[in-house]
Amino acid sequence: MVTRRQFVQGLTASAALAGMPLGAALAGGAPQVLTGTDFKLELAPMPVNITGRPRTATAINGTIPGPILRWREGDTVTLAVTNRLPFTSSIHWHGIRLPTGMDGVPGLSFKGIAAGETFTYRFRVPQSGTYWYHAHGPEEQTGVYGSIVIDPKGGFAQRFDRDYVVVLSDWSDETPTQIISNLKFQSDYYNYGRRTVGTFVDDTKREGLGPTVSDRLLWGNMRMAPTDILDVTGATYTYLLNGAPPAANWTALFKPGERVRLRFIDAGTMSIFDIRIPGLPMTVIQTDGNDIIPVTADEFRIGPGETYDVIVEPRDARAYTIFVQSQDRSGFARGTLAPRAGMAAEIPPMDPRPLRTMADMGMQHGPGGHGSASTSATGNDPHAGNGGAAQSAPDPHAGHAMPGSGPAAMTGSIAVVGMTPEQAAARLSGNVAVDNIAMAPMNRLGEAGGGLDGNGRRVLRYTDLRRPIPANDPRPPTKEIIVHLTGNMERFMWSIDGIKFSQAAPIVLQRNERVRFTIINDTMMDHPMHLHGVWSELENGQGEHRPYKHTILVKPGERLSYLVTADEPGRWAFHCHLLYHMELGMMREVRIL
Repeated sequence: MVTRRQFVQGLTASAALAGMPLGAALAGGAPQVLTGTDFKLELAPMPVNITGRPRTATAINGTIPGPILRWREGDTVTLAVTNRLPFTSSIHWHGIRLPTGMDGVPGLSFKGIAAGETFTYRFRVPQSGTYWYHAHGPEEQTGVYGSIVIDPKGGFAQRFDRDYVVVLSDWSDETPTQIISNLKFQSDYYNYGRRTVGTFVDDTKREGLGPTVSDRLLWGNMRMAPTDILDVTGATYTYLLNGAPPAANWTALFKPGERVRLRFIDAGTMSIFDIRIPGLPMTVIQTDGNDIIPVTADEFRIGPGETYDVIVEPRDARAYTIFVQSQDRSGFARGTLAPRAGMAAEIPPMDPRPLRTMADMGMQHGPGGHGSASTSATGNDPHAGNGGAAQSAPDPHAGHAMPGSGPAAMTGSIAVVGMTPEQAAARLSGNVAVDNIAMAPMNRLGEAGGGLDGNGRRVLRYTDLRRPIPANDPRPPTKEIIVHLTGNMERFMWSIDGIKFSQAAPIVLQRNERVRFTIINDTMMDHPMHLHGVWSELENGQGEHRPYKHTILVKPGERLSYLVTADEPGRWAFHCHLLYHMELGMMREVRIL
């Protein structure tokens, strides 16, 4: 049986042979690489045909992804960006340490680049590694993104013979406005994997009638679905690898015995990916541009904004599939490692679709599999049906200070700002923007994530990430800022502490202040949280060797923390890197004075 998606991907491959414009890897045979210290980039509309239907994309220098920018650590780079789009746009240099005026967030660090204008970015490059750049608005979805490779001035920590950038992304023939409109109309609009009568029968055979009915009633009372993994899925997305759909078979060449470096970048708008190369172990050597002590894994998860560098050593003169499946298993991207062009390996079947659990709701597990230590935002015990007493809705700005902007409680030598789960339940009860509070959030850094744990493969975990050298700043934090990631999934509303960005006060830090950010995910979805301007030192049990990251994927019902040294003054964005979550309010300004 040939599905519609396979059919249109076949059309895409035919289009490539016919010379129709697709992505960078197809349009020019190989992505454009720009080197040196002076660069010119142009944002402009471009006709594409990725699914068999002609559409208009937004491209950088005529390619999707945009050119690979190759910099050197310690150089000062100048980038003149001209906007040929009919609206204000920008380029944000994701993960690069630079002055706030060069960060590229319209309305925060600068006014943006108006249609027809050129803005010149100029800054020193203080770091090395794999990074990327993208628009800080909806045009990121339609093609404004590209990769950055910064060569270290002291040489590479790991030897390799070949070096490839692998940019993962998601394309839709629908516009960003259409996608948001569909999600606001029906939050599970793109969820084609909802449970049905058939799955009810299957679950009854496996679990029994009573437990199956209880489980369905529980999820129904909460007005949530355990199949709600990603908001936007393969129902509308075609997943791309270096701009190429699966049928196009992007290929990287090697000679047997060579060490091949693959620089994976998740430039997806709303897509979390799981990556493996069947038959070929990966040695993970870097995350978010920072070296780690090498870890061998068969598979790893990557969230939008994150980067992972791996080294593989194919011994045999055969093809290997780079298999990249979406977290909800609704589609995949695919490429090939091969000793010569034109080869292909078997594409493995996608894994079973994962389901959310009570742990993803922030509920405590008990002897019966579920506990009662969680509450919905209405104040009801979710196990007690709809009979609980809901509290009246408070003013979301009353009763607590925004993190970093008001008085703090002292715990030992650390000033704590923000809400505990109990305080959040009381203060956000009745807030239409919040449909759940995790009363028992857990440290889940040792878990691979839904759909990965227990799959029989060696899967990378955040607890595996260990920096080779101790942290640059040995000082303990003097302030803890507790941040709740909140939302109403049924209404597709997203916020932080129940307040959307347009109504929120900034998080204020003092220059060189040492701060612990504690993130509590009250929602049932993963959120890749990105803090601009400074490093986020993930507290993952590695002590002074904790990894430095710029984007951290927070699991549902999870509580995690990271340390920050506020060493760069200015106005910085702090947001979920799922674009439509950010656009609808899951964002804050962090102001360093």
